[in-house]
Amino acid sequence: MRRVLLTLAALLAAAVLLVAWLNLRGESDIDSAPAVAADPAAQIERGAYLARAGNCMGCHTAAGGAPFAGGRGVETPFGAVMASNITPDVATGIGSWSAADFWRALHHGRSRDGRLLYPAFPYPSFTQVNRADADALFAYLRSLPAVAQPNRPHALRFPFNSQAALAVWRALYFRPAVFQPDAAQDAAWNRGKYLVQGLGHCAACHSGRNALGGINTEFAGGLMPDAGWYAPSLAAPAEAGVQAWPRAEVVRLLKSGVSAHASVSGPMAEVVFSSTQHLGEADLDAMARYLATLTQRPLATPEPRQPGRDVMALGGKLYGQHCAACHGEQGQGVADIYPALAGNRAVTLASPNNLVQVIRRGGFAPTTAGNPRPFGMPPFGQALNDAEVAAVATFIRRSWGNAANPVAALEVVQVH
Repeated sequence: MRRVLLTLAALLAAAVLLVAWLNLRGESDIDSAPAVAADPAAQIERGAYLARAGNCMGCHTAAGGAPFAGGRGVETPFGAVMASNITPDVATGIGSWSAADFWRALHHGRSRDGRLLYPAFPYPSFTQVNRADADALFAYLRSLPAVAQPNRPHALRFPFNSQAALAVWRALYFRPAVFQPDAAQDAAWNRGKYLVQGLGHCAACHSGRNALGGINTEFAGGLMPDAGWYAPSLAAPAEAGVQAWPRAEVVRLLKSGVSAHASVSGPMAEVVFSSTQHLGEADLDAMARYLATLTQRPLATPEPRQPGRDVMALGGKLYGQHCAACHGEQGQGVADIYPALAGNRAVTLASPNNLVQVIRRGGFAPTTAGNPRPFGMPPFGQALNDAEVAAVATFIRRSWGNAANPVAALEVVQVH
């Protein structure tokens, strides 16, 4: 028995050492020399642009709060992670940080005091950011007004609130790696990949995750961390893949939030409003080039289910009362005003979450320079109960050639 216990203790010690090594590997470069800015003002301006590309303010600003002062909760299946204050306040922000500290946070997911950071701060993507861009971001953040606002504690359940559990997660799923251009591709394609995989952190939402929160298949689609919205697959043309789109339409969607093929709502509307509409045409075109080359992956085919006649009858009645005036009797919509529902891949996703959210909460494209007065859809959550939301969603998903599975009332209840 004593030998068994000693063996188990040795194995445990070896596992701990392995996890520690996996979390420390590659950190010898954190003190590498920062990029020398010939023009500090230009570096700050560049950093401001990069902050918009990464939508930093979107997470690090609470509703009604000071920009970049933190306090917004990022909901995950393990609890809420609270975004930190990244203004240059010395006591509560990053005022005492160095450029090397900031680089370590982006590249290694480790705070100035050595603590491991939770990947709700998407450093598995930000690790791709090069040192010059990290330094420009840091210079911009240091130029902001300092806001004295203490960071709110995370609200994570045990054991996910422990550094030990986080270390194990990182050992399994995180590898620090600065972006390396693909010599077989041109500069524009590489720039697009750098933005999509790095600061844009598109895979953080548009990828499926396992029970521990690790990415299964990049860009294959998955529920958002709060499980309220579904981020569709960028690898599947039947969901959000743009492999067959004209590149100009992809640029238009990212720039204005609408295109001939689609419009954005929900979390993606926030991304367009706060981030992509502010990017230059060359960068948007580069992103479109890269997204068009993502390897297409087949979707899992859900087991087909047929709706009951009573559900379709109720859904058709509700559609006629609440939806047809804008979206048309045949779901044809009105070009550039009300999206068509017939053949609309956003309403025929295997996951009904997004359609349920729009019916309940309304659908609103972002206000952008290219679409300054977007038409919106009012919420019907107060007018329709769960069974009625399920019925109208089923009717839309099963009419005018749409052939998606019906939506059950229980599925509506489960959508947060």
